[in-house]
Amino acid sequence: MNALLDDLADPVGFDEILANAKMLRPQLAERSDEIEEGRRLPSDLVEKLREAGCFRMNMPRMWGGPELTSMEQVLVIEELSKGDASVGWCVMIGCDSGVYSGYLDDDAARDLYPHVDVIQAGWVYPMGRADETSEGYRVSGNWRFCSGSSHTDMIAAGCTVFRDGQPLIGDNGSPEWRLVLAPVAHWKINDIWRTTGLRGTASNDYTTLTPVMMVPREHTFSFSEPRRQGNLWKRPDTILRKMAGIPLGVSRRLIDEATLLLSRKTEPLTGRPLKNHTRIKSAIAESEMLLGAARSYVFAALETQWTMLDKDQELTLEVRRDVWLSRLNAFQRARDIARLLYDVVGGSAIYSQNGPYDRGVRDTETMCQHLVGQLRTLEDVGGMLLNSDNKSGSPML
Repeated sequence: MNALLDDLADPVGFDEILANAKMLRPQLAERSDEIEEGRRLPSDLVEKLREAGCFRMNMPRMWGGPELTSMEQVLVIEELSKGDASVGWCVMIGCDSGVYSGYLDDDAARDLYPHVDVIQAGWVYPMGRADETSEGYRVSGNWRFCSGSSHTDMIAAGCTVFRDGQPLIGDNGSPEWRLVLAPVAHWKINDIWRTTGLRGTASNDYTTLTPVMMVPREHTFSFSEPRRQGNLWKRPDTILRKMAGIPLGVSRRLIDEATLLLSRKTEPLTGRPLKNHTRIKSAIAESEMLLGAARSYVFAALETQWTMLDKDQELTLEVRRDVWLSRLNAFQRARDIARLLYDVVGGSAIYSQNGPYDRGVRDTETMCQHLVGQLRTLEDVGGMLLNSDNKSGSPML
């Protein structure tokens, strides 16, 4: 295994980082049981991913980072997720360090992120409270889903800002939403991550280490106030765009492994090859159809969005629609594919250490419980398109 680590390319750009992800992929698949049983990524594997450049994907070129496009990030995460979904998920979250650094003044950003391989974690939506003071904020609260909590360097926490005991209302008429940043040593991780799937992500709950934590203002930010130029910082949905790589990668592996298995397997009693059964042939073809359509939609939507951002054009409703719906569709179709292949593989699919089918079903069921994978967000997109009187939705839309 050390030989593979020694062979990793210097991660100066997309080509090298993707090549490294492909090189690590077999190890990820081999260690999936270890990852799941440990409910975290092993520390030596984290260091391999760090050396491969996986956590630096959003770091700016001005710092020596690769500043990958959203499409390139999806490709890297897709490759890792073919090996293990929990690894793909942790890298997807962990590389937000470069995104967050662009919402801080450069001196503060370099203080919190002293090198381009700092790993990020944390929940962005305002579940906590930040009381404004002359020195910064008094922060308290309880947050969920700190993916990568076992190996992160930096943790973010979304808060509602209070002034003189009352929520501070912003220009948009809503309470001010701010993220606070502090190194992992300032937080208490609550080990509660025992779940249906994505068990290796260590997505634990967390609180401040003390009842109230003082955070200087310069270590906080709002997604409405980017400090850095570039497409990665023009819209807050940057942190969501790369997520589609996980369901796409999981689906690809499931189809590939099922195709190989079913092309060789025979019926126990008759010896008839399963590849000759109509339902088997149809299931493999349907899976390819679902994945191909989902993947094409994701990349078409992201490429159109990226082109408009490049030209500093205001995104149309149709572009915003497609970026959100293509990602949602990727998650939903991954679950459909996992269920479909689980059924056609049959009884052997129920064993968690006999192929990726059991884990694939559990991982896709779990990832579809994330906001971006839930069908309830269709209402938000529809309300935007119809200009409904009661339209609401994620500020990331």
